[in-house]
This record gives sequence, C-alpha cells and structure tokens, in this order.
Amino acid sequence: MGWSTREVAQLAGTTLRTVRHYHDIGLLDEPERLSNGYKVYRTEHLVRLLQIRRLTGLGFSLAMIAAMEDESEDLEETLDTVDAELAATITRLEEAREEIAKLRHRPVPTDLPFGISAAATDARLSHADRSLFAVLSQVIGEDNTQHWQALLQDYERDEATDEFDALPPDADEETRERLAQRMLPQMMAVNEKHPAPPRTVEHAAVGRHEATSAVFNAVLDLYNPAQLDVLVRIWKHHG
Repeated sequence: MGWSTREVAQLAGTTLRTVRHYHDIGLLDEPERLSNGYKVYRTEHLVRLLQIRRLTGLGFSLAMIAAMEDESEDLEETLDTVDAELAATITRLEEAREEIAKLRHRPVPTDLPFGISAAATDARLSHADRSLFAVLSQVIGEDNTQHWQALLQDYERDEATDEFDALPPDADEETRERLAQRMLPQMMAVNEKHPAPPRTVEHAAVGRHEATSAVFNAVLDLYNPAQLDVLVRIWKHHG
C-alpha cells in the first residue's frame, strides 16, 4: 500500500505542484512506480515532506534544506543564518506596524516614508518635488529620513515656489533668471542649515553611479526645460 501524489500532498498539507517542484530540484526522492506507471509514495516520502514543510515554516530556504543534514557540521551555521534573517524580518514587521499606527493617527500619502511624507505634506510640495524625494530616500537610503524631514520642516512655500511649479517650458530667459534670483535666498538658507547628510550618493545603497544616475534621470523626467534651467541657475549662483 502507498499513496498517490495527490494523496501524499494532501496528507502533508501541501500541493501537487509543490511536490513535483521538490522532485525537480532534488529535494524529494522519486518514489517507485507501479506497472501501470503510477507513483507510489511511502512513509519516508511523507516524513520528508513534513520535514520540508516544518523547516520552511521556520524560515529555512529550499536551498538551505537541500544542503543540510541533521548531523551536518554546518547545521549550527545554518541555524545562525536563519535566526538572523528571522530577527531582521521581525524588526521590519515591527517597523511596518509602527508606520501603520502612525498612518492611522495621521493619514498621509504613502509615496514617502511617513516622517518625510508628513513633512512634505505640511510643506505643500508639488507632485514633482515629492517624486524627487521618493527617489532620493530610496537610492540614498532611509538612514537620512531625519535629515530630509528637518529640511522640509524649514522649507516655506512662497509665491516664487508657486511660480516655479507653474512655469511653462517656453518661459523666456528674463523670467527664468528673475525666478532663480527670487528662489535662491531660501534655497541657500535651507541648504546651509541642513548640509548634505553623511550618507549621500557617495555612499548610496545602490552604488554611487546608480544613485547619481537615478537622481539625474528623475530630475530630467520631473521638470520641464524652463524649470531645469532655473535649477541650474540657482546651483550656479549658489556655487
């Protein structure tokens, strides 16, 4: 007596597809076949399926399970790896719950980490500016959340900002230069009070080149030619 693939999968609390996948990757031995070609699973196969399910439930990857044996010298190292991954997962989940609690208390757009999003909302940033901060917080890393939050808290939207957001792509040079001069004082004041954080594109999580490229491309995508020219003028005057 034995079980069919469907029966052993049901007993193990898994699926036909999963059992077949375990065979494909060598995690589960193939059972014998009857003369009619049907597979016959024995207790050893069921026990192995139960073991795999238990280990995956503990956080082991299939690759780890395939490489390990209960008496292996590497078992302790594998356990340490899984335990560290679980600890990191728990930390992420706790942080996620904290952010959800904050969102319940104060619903804000979820395009940015909560602290930056709340500050960006208070600062009434444009959609383009919010999008740029989303890219910055990702490629440079969320370690600098407090820096961006503090910077935004000191940012004051004014008529010059409104004019910049509404600036048409064919704005004349005189308008662009005048707007750059009007926006320069606040930009200088904010940047001087909140200089670039230690973790900039020089130490970006995705690599300096990738981070620089992502920010550069985002700026090109988000602002029209006249706005880009104003930003360049501000940068030149500030420099």
